[in-house]
Amino acid sequence: MPESTFSPLALAGVNHHSADIATLERFRFPDEDEFLRLARAYFKGALLLQTCNRVEVVVQGEGAALTEFLQEQGREGFFVLEGASVPRHLLELASGVDSMIVGEDQILGQLKKALSLSQTAGACSTLIELCVTKAVHVGVRVRRQTEINRGAVSIGSAAVTLAEKLLGSLKDRHILVVGTGEMGMLVAQALAAKDLTAIYVTNRTPRRAEILAGKIGGKAVKFDDLYRYIALSDVVISCTAAPHPVIHAGEIRAVMEERLWPLDVHPRHLILIDIAQPRDVEEDVRSIDGVHLFTIDDLREVSDTNLNSRKTEAERAQGIINEELDQFVRQMKRAAADETLALLYTWAESIRLRERDRALHRLGAADPRVASVVDDLTRSVIKKILSDMTVAIRSSAECGDLATAEALVRAMIQGEPLCFPRDE
Repeated sequence: MPESTFSPLALAGVNHHSADIATLERFRFPDEDEFLRLARAYFKGALLLQTCNRVEVVVQGEGAALTEFLQEQGREGFFVLEGASVPRHLLELASGVDSMIVGEDQILGQLKKALSLSQTAGACSTLIELCVTKAVHVGVRVRRQTEINRGAVSIGSAAVTLAEKLLGSLKDRHILVVGTGEMGMLVAQALAAKDLTAIYVTNRTPRRAEILAGKIGGKAVKFDDLYRYIALSDVVISCTAAPHPVIHAGEIRAVMEERLWPLDVHPRHLILIDIAQPRDVEEDVRSIDGVHLFTIDDLREVSDTNLNSRKTEAERAQGIINEELDQFVRQMKRAAADETLALLYTWAESIRLRERDRALHRLGAADPRVASVVDDLTRSVIKKILSDMTVAIRSSAECGDLATAEALVRAMIQGEPLCFPRDE
């Protein structure tokens, strides 16, 4: 596939393939609007996609320029894609093939949100919008025509799977969900299918906790009572959108003292699963006796199991991606040809109008019917002359040789010399 079709287009970032949670956290841009404002000054278009396991930047510009820009923002250790690799990556991403949890649906909404933010910031270009819109379209088609997203597939459901694996069973357990956004909802839905004694839900906005708890038959608790309910829980799954930790080591240390029975040497174990980005739980809790902290990094084993179970569907998805990408390349090449054709048709129309008016002047015809016949005649002649040329130019574009057609058109309309290298 010719790289020039999507040049200059570049993508750079870090994701679950290339970075751990700490690296992702450092790479993240806390103020997305400010980032897009800066990028807008450097590139014709820019888009920022940030999820719990990836931070990726797409620009209409050169890869070297994007590398320099990110380094100026203090970012290092990122991968870079250019040209046709960028739309392929976006299509695989939207289809769920490149996700940590293969087939997860949340990426579609995340891509739409990233596009909307870019447009609102005035940073989006037509090419980037076309690529993201195509990616979302392909993602929807893949899910409609394959079973890649069959069942519960999300980071949230993976966190519940991890908890179940760690405990052997969630039967009769108490679990606290911290956060009621999309991820919190996915966690709660996955938990609702388990035979738990209690599901507690908390959020800084009490009403949101009440709504989510009501949907799953759980109990909404005040955020001020967070540590009281952590003390009662076997597992805490935290997934807020807070820009800083909400679960602190000092308070957890006090909680663990409450979980120590008089004759026990160690407190009852507490499992904390932090799937937020940035992280919700302070890293120092790892040093507390009885506390077991897990992050997105620990979901990789669940991810590998998920991938193995969906391998066939992922292969079917790749077939659709290849088909749609080929179609997209042809579409983009036709669009490039249309710019050349517009120049040709504008030039031809100016000649038509000039010669029509000259003919009418020589005829001295005041009869509107005569003028109409002459006008129709000149239109028909131009249409017939340009018909084969139009087909030839579009064919040249689809074959990756638009430059030759462009040179021919320039020679016609601007009188530029046309020279082709001769075989020696």
